[in-house]
Amino acid sequence: MSDILQPGQNAPSFSAPNQNGETVSLSDFEGKWLVIYFYPKDDTPGCTTEAKDFSAYVDDFSKLGASIIGVSTDSQKSHCKFIDKHNLTITLLSDPEHQVADAFSVWRLKKFMGKEYMGIERSTFIVSPDQKIAYTWTKVKTKDHAQTVLTRLQALVNQ
Repeated sequence: MSDILQPGQNAPSFSAPNQNGETVSLSDFEGKWLVIYFYPKDDTPGCTTEAKDFSAYVDDFSKLGASIIGVSTDSQKSHCKFIDKHNLTITLLSDPEHQVADAFSVWRLKKFMGKEYMGIERSTFIVSPDQKIAYTWTKVKTKDHAQTVLTRLQALVNQ
């Protein structure tokens, strides 16, 4: 388990299917800003809050030239149900073998109710147009997180 990615490091190259089965890769966003956030599970309270909040701000991110991608180990079918149920407007990637999560060092040992297991640590990264990590959040609390990310992106774009 390596340390979490830090600003200035190259963003890890990745490819994974989105909810529609289309392959999405880091190279698709060359020359653009990208917000990539990792979350544990579709349709759970915190993950739903986070996805709905990012969806609510999608136009604001778009005006800054940024795309938003959520990543979990859930299936494409699960993502489709999650998107339909909550009217989400963001892209979700299916990472069942946690390859993207591993590349971003967010597949971690977690503890819950006395049990230890491997899973995604809720984390968010802003990737700059030159495909470097511009900002990192780990152990994210979902309340107001999308607004915090938008505010940080505005500062990065305007510097």
